[in-house]
Amino acid sequence: MINPGHETDIANVRGAAGQALPVRLETDDGQLLGGFLWRHGGAAAARPIVIISAATSVRCSYYARFADYLFLNGLDVLTFDYRGIGESRPKSLRGYRADWVDWGAHDLEAALAYAERTFPGQEIHVVGHSIGGFAIGLAPSNWRIGRILTVGSQFAYWRDYDEAERRRMFIKWHIVMPLLTRMFGYFPAKRLGWMEDTPTGVVRDWSRMKARFEHTVRQDRFIGGERESINLQRRFARVTAPMLAIGLEDDPHGTPAALNRLLAYFTSSRRYHWRIAPADIGVSSIGHFAFFHDRFKDSLWPLALDWLREGEIPRDAPGRLLNEATPGTTT
Repeated sequence: MINPGHETDIANVRGAAGQALPVRLETDDGQLLGGFLWRHGGAAAARPIVIISAATSVRCSYYARFADYLFLNGLDVLTFDYRGIGESRPKSLRGYRADWVDWGAHDLEAALAYAERTFPGQEIHVVGHSIGGFAIGLAPSNWRIGRILTVGSQFAYWRDYDEAERRRMFIKWHIVMPLLTRMFGYFPAKRLGWMEDTPTGVVRDWSRMKARFEHTVRQDRFIGGERESINLQRRFARVTAPMLAIGLEDDPHGTPAALNRLLAYFTSSRRYHWRIAPADIGVSSIGHFAFFHDRFKDSLWPLALDWLREGEIPRDAPGRLLNEATPGTTT
């Protein structure tokens, strides 16, 4: 949810291994999204297609080297930009309507539908970074997913921020961000060096988030007399895929409380909450973003690869299991 500080440009995405092809996805509400596809030749039912669901206002190009790594290890990979971001940005964000629900219910849903059509018979796996893990629960066809890996995934309830950073983060994300958004009609985050410019609706969801997301999003919309957010909450229980949720101990967003808060909604899944400290791999910091930096391809990425290919946590994986939850339970 914060600027990774070393954005990969689109040319580098295409050139990572000479394999990424630009694609366009159409959502069920008529939006066109840009993305990139790493695809092996020939059909292979045993080969999964992995969709990477990005963090808030981070271009999908940031994940290009991780996608390339997965591809070179035998997986097909699809990345995409949410509406309003990167390859999916309109000419102007001022007054542009998009929120976190749109990103999951329509945009990730479009990626799932594309994968289903383009890779028939192949299992669909999803990697969710930060809010990308939350988006999984919002997608109507999330029941199609075969396996899930999340990294630092939560929905930004401020009391879950790391205690030492909480005051600073609250001022930044819950006071300064919405104030500037009201002034400009969107959040001009890029000129601040924070992240990509961000639509007003996303800022509203983030800055107002309560302990239960269904008490925050879509409060003014009703379906059949029921608040839409309640319907959205029920979607999380459709997910039956096993989940490995990775949290980094020096990530002020992805604290144990924050990850567990989100995981509790996926009541039909077996969930593993795995914690990694920088010292576990002999470095001084990892944080909210650096998991996807290629300097960790030998220390952190094999854990992700083994989970996506085999559904297993390697015995020599860095870190520790914090907790495990079985289907039918919230914790």
